[in-house]
Amino acid sequence: VQLQASGGGLVQAGDSLRLSCAPSGRASSSNVMGWFRQAPGKEREFVAAINWNGASTIYGDSVKGRFTISRDNAENTVHLQMNNLKPEDTAVYYCAARGGRVTVLSSSRWSYNYWGQGTLVTVSS
Repeated sequence: VQLQASGGGLVQAGDSLRLSCAPSGRASSSNVMGWFRQAPGKEREFVAAINWNGASTIYGDSVKGRFTISRDNAENTVHLQMNNLKPEDTAVYYCAARGGRVTVLSSSRWSYNYWGQGTLVTVSS
């Protein structure tokens, strides 16, 4: 397993959750890490991405101001702090990593070479 995502669960609207992703193998050397999500019947959607030192981040429009991506290189972990959750945030959340020495952030799912198994987030109204 290259990417292990955790932290999903069932919460109520307005609550917070923190997802974590621990890369291993070749994914552990990735400079760019990202989060995507996929709701039933919908396309996989970009959520956030971060560069190697955490100095640069980008977010999807639907989560700006509510979600924060961060990384702890000492623990080799990437986090997604999700605040003020809404029912429309319900989805399977996937951690992803760009391959090689790529340093450019991307919101395209096709730019990511490694994917985790996903963790389910359910937000009730």
